[in-house]
Amino acid sequence: MTDTVADFVLRRLRDWGVEHVFAYPGDGINGLVAAFGRSDDRPRFIQSRHEEMSALAAVGYAKFSGRVGVCMATSGPGAVHLLNGLYDAKLDRVPVVAIVGQTARTAIGGSYQQEVDLHALFKDVASEYLVDVTVPEQLPNALDRAIRTAEAQRAPTALIIPADVQELDYSPPEHAFKHVPSSAPSRSWATAVPSTDDVDRAVDVLNAGERVAILIGQGARGAADEVREVADVLGAGVAKALLGKDVLPDDEPGVTGAIGLLGTRPSYELMRDCDTLLIVGSSFPYSQFLPEFGHARAVQVDVDARFIGMRYPTEVNLVGDAAATLRAMLPALRRKQDRSWREQVERNVEEWWGTLRRQSMVDAEPVNPMRIMWELSPRLPEDAIVTADSGSAANWYARLVRMRGRMRGSLSGTLATMGAGVPYAIGAKFAHPDRPAIALVGDGAMQMNGLAELITIARYHGEWSDPRLVVCVLHNNDHQVTWELRSMGGEPKFEQSQVLPDVGYAAFARSVGLDGIDVDDPADLGAAWDRALSASRPVVLDVRCDPNVPPIPPHTTFEQAKATAEAMIKGDPDAWDVVKRGVRTKVQEFLRG
Repeated sequence: MTDTVADFVLRRLRDWGVEHVFAYPGDGINGLVAAFGRSDDRPRFIQSRHEEMSALAAVGYAKFSGRVGVCMATSGPGAVHLLNGLYDAKLDRVPVVAIVGQTARTAIGGSYQQEVDLHALFKDVASEYLVDVTVPEQLPNALDRAIRTAEAQRAPTALIIPADVQELDYSPPEHAFKHVPSSAPSRSWATAVPSTDDVDRAVDVLNAGERVAILIGQGARGAADEVREVADVLGAGVAKALLGKDVLPDDEPGVTGAIGLLGTRPSYELMRDCDTLLIVGSSFPYSQFLPEFGHARAVQVDVDARFIGMRYPTEVNLVGDAAATLRAMLPALRRKQDRSWREQVERNVEEWWGTLRRQSMVDAEPVNPMRIMWELSPRLPEDAIVTADSGSAANWYARLVRMRGRMRGSLSGTLATMGAGVPYAIGAKFAHPDRPAIALVGDGAMQMNGLAELITIARYHGEWSDPRLVVCVLHNNDHQVTWELRSMGGEPKFEQSQVLPDVGYAAFARSVGLDGIDVDDPADLGAAWDRALSASRPVVLDVRCDPNVPPIPPHTTFEQAKATAEAMIKGDPDAWDVVKRGVRTKVQEFLRG
């Protein structure tokens, strides 16, 4: 039997080692869906509840596997739904390939049902590679280029295949004019290293520094050992951009934790007081959290020249692989004999963890959300994968989840979309079915799409060798926008916008065959986490927590404090509770022991 175009697409995906396609069916991809049936479901068709969830699960899969994520959707509405997840991939520089259906070629341009100009729709999000496959001979080149470009550029790419093309007999490109062949699927990447002269210039800057700070991002993930060695030689502290939170464990000496609005006081102090800054694999955009301009000399290392020298006035820019570049620098770096700077950094970190412990134990009504994370951290398995959603969950994840061992963690870093936490965890479980996953999600994101994706978890969890997937819902019936209005706009809480309907998340989990645990007493948190992390099936941990515990930055500016005070004066309905919780939380920073 002759292969159709759809059969060939799936065969080529198998040749590339693609094992999962996150998708939702529709008549615009009927040819591809039928091909999945003929291929004995290889690669696996992983059915989400919504195409946006398919794209976000593909992003989570790619982030945690290091391989390309593949998602698929029908024409028109299904293709539109993919966009948010694909933009998440674009902004966080994640390799994802979208395969999208289109109305039959005979109807294109005729305002046919579900016809959308998909090339115009995807031209920005898939700007690195976007192609309409209109004849079989365009394959395999089109698919191969989509995968190679996604991996090489760390970006989303897209193939648009009309419904009738999917059902045509496949015929390969010929050895002829205007036909483009392709080679067998393979991966071979060069390791880029800057010139010796540039490396020497960077070494001179770092050797001259007395108080060296290092900032690492996700681009340093393959260079953890080299970062450790450089930090030790230079007596440096190491701060982490949020997407690089899992690059180095938080229990290592000199690691100050996250940087930025969601960051830690030691990271803020590290940047404020350093005289030299080394940035490795990070495009952290908030320059106000980096050293004052003119106060520090700076060196940056990044494999992508497009993102170098654009966040801080760096003196030396090294375009190259992070690990290889640091290894080239190490022999010429001089060990700092004066270790007082590093010792001060380590003292700051130790004091900060004490502050977080005290803040987590501040009384709240009913549960302090910080305590949820504080009780989780020591219980996390050393191979756990942690995802966090946008909103208050991201605040507490950034500061309080303490990475150890082989733990991985991520969130929607640059797009900061709501609703990524649960589909990321689903993607993580398909990437690593033998590792536990924990999704930290606010109730706003849970209502947006997390509840529906519990059905996906219920469907597939029996296939995972380690069935543990815990969705922890920070249940406070409030929206993160409340705090943004208060601290940034000086406006009180607008209840019609921010108050959320009360939902029983654990009860919903039980209704679809998962386990559900309700917690409304802080004394029960530890036992609840123990039960959830040892369960034989996925669990929803529904914790009723206080919406008025403020996510106070450890470096609160006068403007932020002034805006929040103005919001209280204007008649915020929770003014007294906000002030009371805020004072009790902030004062812990000034206590010792």
